[in-house]
Amino acid sequence: MADSPKYKRVMLKISGEALMGSREYGLDPATVDQIAGDVRDVNQLGIEVCLVVGGGNIFRGLSGAAAGMERSTADYMGMLATVINSLALQNALEKLDVDTRVLSAIPMATVAEPYIRRRAVRHMEKGRVVIFGAGTGNPFFTTDTAAALRASEMSCDILLKGTKVDGVYDADPVTVPDAKRYDCLTYMQVLTQDLGVMDHSAISLARENSIPIAVFSIYQPGAFAEVLHGNGRFTIVRHDCA
Repeated sequence: MADSPKYKRVMLKISGEALMGSREYGLDPATVDQIAGDVRDVNQLGIEVCLVVGGGNIFRGLSGAAAGMERSTADYMGMLATVINSLALQNALEKLDVDTRVLSAIPMATVAEPYIRRRAVRHMEKGRVVIFGAGTGNPFFTTDTAAALRASEMSCDILLKGTKVDGVYDADPVTVPDAKRYDCLTYMQVLTQDLGVMDHSAISLARENSIPIAVFSIYQPGAFAEVLHGNGRFTIVRHDCA
């Protein structure tokens, strides 16, 4: 690794599916603990860390809408699922003695603090890990967009997306063994080729605010810290790849 990390404040986006591990539904405790350990290691480097976690391991709004549920209701249910995942990550981090705060875009004072931008920034300045729950608090927006929005509001230096694979491919590497892997992509390439890194509104928001996006495997222990040192396997999305 390099002598010092390249970034001061970072946003980590984790899909709800990543928390399932090898399960078909819900949370895998070992996977949650491994991710929490990686976040702790980065936090101990003096890097300010915030997270957005999805809820697809519990409930996905689009799936509910496709099954005949009213879209707004389905999306709100998905937001509540993200709060469950946020509390699980908070618990795992606090078991590792990492001071953590969950801030929810939907007010629920019994279990989480309300989202207030200045409060979130202050928590990170004090070295606390901040987990943003309930997405943007609005239906029709994904947690990818929530991650890009919060990264912009927090003035993060980079947005990292932890996935099941070690970067961006031109096809699903699980079903297409010879899929091409990219080391670097521009925002426009992701949008025009519809590569599925994140949804288009998230990519556009990151592009407008010049926030690079790094896609890496969250299942590889230590990969989070490696990417922040510029090492390991990941795909970077930014304005140019020169």
